[in-house]
Amino acid sequence: MQMKQAHPHGGDRVAAALEAQAVPVVFTLCGGHISPILTASKARGIRVLDCRDEATAVFAADAFARLTGLPGVAAVTAGPGLTNTITALKNAQLAQSPLVLIGGAAPTALQGRGALQDIDQRPLVAPHVKRFTKIRRVAELAPAVEAAFAIAREGVPGPVCIECPVDLLYDEANIRQWYADAAGKGTALPDRALRWYLNRHVEKMFAGSGEPASPKASIPTPPAPPDASVDATLAALAKSERPLMVIGSQAMALSRDAERIAAAIAKLGVPVYLSGMARGLLGRDHPLQMRHARRNALRESDCVILAGVPCDFRLDYGRHVRRSATLVAANRSAKEARMNRRPTIAAIGDAGLFLQRLAAKSSAGAARQAWIAALRQRDVEREADIDAQAAAQGEYVNPLGFFRALDRAAGDNAVMVADGGDFVSTASYILRPRGPLAWLDPGVFGTLGVGAGFAIGAAMARPESEVWIVYGDGASGYGLVEFDTFVRHGIPVIAVVGNDACWTQIAREQVKMLKDDVSTVLARTDYHRVAEGFGAAGIVVKSNAEVPAALQRAREIARAGKPVLVNVWLDKTEFREGSISM
Repeated sequence: MQMKQAHPHGGDRVAAALEAQAVPVVFTLCGGHISPILTASKARGIRVLDCRDEATAVFAADAFARLTGLPGVAAVTAGPGLTNTITALKNAQLAQSPLVLIGGAAPTALQGRGALQDIDQRPLVAPHVKRFTKIRRVAELAPAVEAAFAIAREGVPGPVCIECPVDLLYDEANIRQWYADAAGKGTALPDRALRWYLNRHVEKMFAGSGEPASPKASIPTPPAPPDASVDATLAALAKSERPLMVIGSQAMALSRDAERIAAAIAKLGVPVYLSGMARGLLGRDHPLQMRHARRNALRESDCVILAGVPCDFRLDYGRHVRRSATLVAANRSAKEARMNRRPTIAAIGDAGLFLQRLAAKSSAGAARQAWIAALRQRDVEREADIDAQAAAQGEYVNPLGFFRALDRAAGDNAVMVADGGDFVSTASYILRPRGPLAWLDPGVFGTLGVGAGFAIGAAMARPESEVWIVYGDGASGYGLVEFDTFVRHGIPVIAVVGNDACWTQIAREQVKMLKDDVSTVLARTDYHRVAEGFGAAGIVVKSNAEVPAALQRAREIARAGKPVLVNVWLDKTEFREGSISM
């Protein structure tokens, strides 16, 4: 750790506050407006991981937060640096992922006067974060960081943004000299008035900054569901013959509770579908976990528990659950719990805590073997159908067969990052996450381009894990440049690109409905050579027979510490025909 300065500059105050929060890494793309934060963070032992796109930095912070439960931190420069993050911020907001974005800004006295990269950032960013804080004094920096960490985690988690003007971050002597030079030495009345104004402005900026800052960490208490909602749900389950649970990402907000949540599900004995970050919660082959025909199961169930899952388009806006069923919605957000469908029982609070308390108050799960067996038989039949389709031979690689091979090849500590349309959606039917918090997809926003950032965040959160990116060829274009980041920072990601030379998820319905493939056609690009150009390894696969050896070779390369991209030429498939979502 560096020696403490008598009067640390603003960047060091921010870094000290991050250190107090036990932040291990800051994701960034450099910029003069934030340089003091980056250098001070490095001096305090915080890793500074620079990406090639500001959106990547925020995606990385998002993934880090999802996997650890701790807010991820991204720092970006002013103006276009901050505007480049908006898609990633909105994705984190809708996925309820806690992160802290530190944005640079033009000097306080020059805002609105045409300074470099100066825009009014609040109206652009504020709609996509829980709070936007605009700092005006050096003394406010550390308290703002401390508050941001608490706000990001409390209630419904989400991103928070702190705007730090550049003149609050450099050391006081240099800033005072800068303002003195800007004021000039003229004797005319306007010159003297400007000097008076700027001197007064500087005094306000540094007022109170001589007082020592003592940043501290605060951990908000998670919102507990009311006991009445737990008791009412237990009563509903006791009467139910065909209960069902659907568990989503929000149930994993307390990521360290994953094993306790899994144990609670097992004790309740209710069949369950897992989605989003909850995928893998029960391991690969738990007898209560169902994977297929969820819509039919929901329509047949007489008691449905949605834990951290709203009735949005993924549940056909609530129409998948029949009207006569008891509907329980456990959610931190009262709005989401009642979205499109008013529940019979609203358990407003943390969904993971709700499941744990439900299990704690219940006796052993009632025997519902016939119901579970019927759901299991559907899974068996669907898996047999997938096997049959996966065995089909064509000119290139069968996508279903490829994912069967990948599922067999990936390590037990694998984390899967999903970034794409048709190829990734096919993967979701076949790949089985190895354990809790081992699957990362964008969430409800359906954002393409998350792959590289999510992989970086996963590698920082779980350095011992084997990190895979499953890319559609369209989505891969957003993040291929980050192979430079992987190489420079020694992040041995394994990326597989499903190369069918098409935006297939769009083309499938567009061509059928509109008889035109305009804008959906790509090329059989040498994506592996792009990766090689950045210093990574590249492998190309053009036949089913080549797949096992290619995957084994990719794992060997990654274990040796080098990132690798596997370019898989795909055959077309009708596996997801008619799957368009609105």
